[in-house]
Amino acid sequence: MNTVITYDIADNKRRTKLSQFLKEIGIRSQKSVFECRLDRREIREIRYYCKKNLDLAKDSVRIYRVCSKCMAKAEIQGQGITFSQLDWIII
Repeated sequence: MNTVITYDIADNKRRTKLSQFLKEIGIRSQKSVFECRLDRREIREIRYYCKKNLDLAKDSVRIYRVCSKCMAKAEIQGQGITFSQLDWIII
């Protein structure tokens, strides 16, 4: 499913590790925003990572599941990617 992950991490080290983790599963569309195609298992993995590696009293991670109809209505002003670019796999 189309998924948007946003975060606000207080500590530079935790923020860097989270962004490196998310680069493995999605495309960074803005500094603290990743767009991904994830199944339920992958979303559970992200939630588990956050519980184990972040300070949830100070940090914030939001996971938004976005339906295909909603993505068709998305508008990008300026630079940006679309979910259609996520169809490519680079090996």
